[in-house]
Amino acid sequence: MSDDLKRSGGSGGGGETKEREQWNNKLDFLLSVIGFCVGLGNVWRFPYLCYKNGGGAFLIPYCVCALLGGMPMFFLEVGIGQFMSEGGISVWKMCPLFQGIGYAAIVVCNWLNVYYIVIIAWALFYFVLSFQAELPWSSCGNWWNTDVCVDGNTNHSFIQDLKALNLTPKDSVVEFWDNRVLQITEGVDEMGTMVWPLFGALIFSWLCTYFAIWKGVKVTGKIMYFTATFPYVMLTALLVRGATLPGASEGIRFYLEPKWEKVLDYQVWNDAGTQVFYSYAVALGGMIALGSYNKFNNNFIKQCAILCVCNSATSIFAGFGIFSILGFMSYQLELPMEEVAEAGPGLAFIAYPKAMAAMPMAPLWSALFFCMILMVGLDSQFVQVESVVTAVVDLFPDYLRVGHRREILVGVVCLVDMVIGCTMVMQGGMYVFQIFDSYSASGIILLTICCCECIVIAWVYGANRFYDNIAMMLNRKINPYLKFCWRFVTPLLTFMMVVCAIAFHTPLTYNKVYVYPIWAQALGWLLVFGSLLWIPGFTLYKLFQYPGTLREKWIASTRPILKAHHLRPQDWDENPELPYKKTMTMDPLTEDA
Repeated sequence: MSDDLKRSGGSGGGGETKEREQWNNKLDFLLSVIGFCVGLGNVWRFPYLCYKNGGGAFLIPYCVCALLGGMPMFFLEVGIGQFMSEGGISVWKMCPLFQGIGYAAIVVCNWLNVYYIVIIAWALFYFVLSFQAELPWSSCGNWWNTDVCVDGNTNHSFIQDLKALNLTPKDSVVEFWDNRVLQITEGVDEMGTMVWPLFGALIFSWLCTYFAIWKGVKVTGKIMYFTATFPYVMLTALLVRGATLPGASEGIRFYLEPKWEKVLDYQVWNDAGTQVFYSYAVALGGMIALGSYNKFNNNFIKQCAILCVCNSATSIFAGFGIFSILGFMSYQLELPMEEVAEAGPGLAFIAYPKAMAAMPMAPLWSALFFCMILMVGLDSQFVQVESVVTAVVDLFPDYLRVGHRREILVGVVCLVDMVIGCTMVMQGGMYVFQIFDSYSASGIILLTICCCECIVIAWVYGANRFYDNIAMMLNRKINPYLKFCWRFVTPLLTFMMVVCAIAFHTPLTYNKVYVYPIWAQALGWLLVFGSLLWIPGFTLYKLFQYPGTLREKWIASTRPILKAHHLRPQDWDENPELPYKKTMTMDPLTEDA
């Protein structure tokens, strides 16, 4: 975490065990979560999913899923993190039998770390190339361009001639992305060679991540006030410029006008649900980790409401800038909106560079924009890696909080993830990237984890009990809406979406043309099962550890392991025989809790 976290004791030197950290004040938590959540998921993933799913039609399921699924899960994860003061795995001491949920979430978060930083590497590549008199993607005539390349100076007659020959004109920005940045091959079977500029950008990004986490993210902590607000300045500037370009109104109309037939398409709902949970950073252990550093009596309900509104509003606001540029591209290329750009992960690296090239002092704006992308991306990456590290350290605090063992753990996590990510900066790396993007943090995984979290907290640990825990933290009761969602609406919504995701699954494609081979799709499903199998696997493992009948096993393995301050005074008076120690409840399998 950042230097806004303070240690409650311990010097950290020699063999002394370091105490757990806490936020210095409420604003630190708010800005850190904004820095974590408001990032590439808003300015990269949301617009391309919106473009892919018919513009305005996507906003309806997105808002429904946010109100009924994303927001309740956001409140739940921050709440249990703050209540337990534990990372994404050990927080399930609330119900030890289902600690596999925490393992599944951390595995997903780690896979996300592997491919999320590749987007940062792309942004770094664009940032470096922005320092030129003329942006390299703004014109044709370069070694990576083809005969169908068009730019801002292309004659209208040339475009008509291409169409007469049944050739589709390609914008210079698109060709720069495909042929210069990715140097993409014909398929995943042809991985080609390493794209060395991207490889160097990836190494540099991981080095920044390692030293930021190793030093406690001190640098990003000090500039949090800047990194949390600067993206809005850039997005506003982009929207103002985009709105003045010809064709912008058509793009914004495409963005806002629902295509009602799309609303009934399951894939739209699946993408909307996935995006909500992705951008809210739930089911990854990250929000649990951030919430765990709050003070016990912090009013997280008010903070979460602000953060949820801020997150969704940023996504929608970013969409206006993207679609105004897409409208301009549609006008310039004389193509329908649906065909103007590839509705894939690279959309933000097509529409945004196009906007930069059309602005006065284009290199300056481009450098500022991609600097912003780097900041919000790295900020999120730091917290994601920290979430994995926090979960592991909280599992073995007496061992990993001694000396420099935590720093070594950070290095191991970064090195392993970097090696895997190197496959995504090869010439066929985009195909590997899309496999990870489509499967490792897919709707099936995120929605299943969220469904399990709701069921365990609401029906095993007890929704009423957790509401009492919240009342104890806040010194007041809260509206029962969240409890109703946790018990019924959210698990039902997520379960139905998981069932539909499996029933209506279609083979993975790239740009709606290239169909992935069977072995590549099988690799994607291995990523899915490799995460989700932790839930039933750990449950069976834990259940058979306990002695007695099945009922006795269930009672013993679902008994919360709580600290003394979690109990109200009346709990001690009314139940003097409760198996609570002075510091923590006793686990029947061990002498000490």
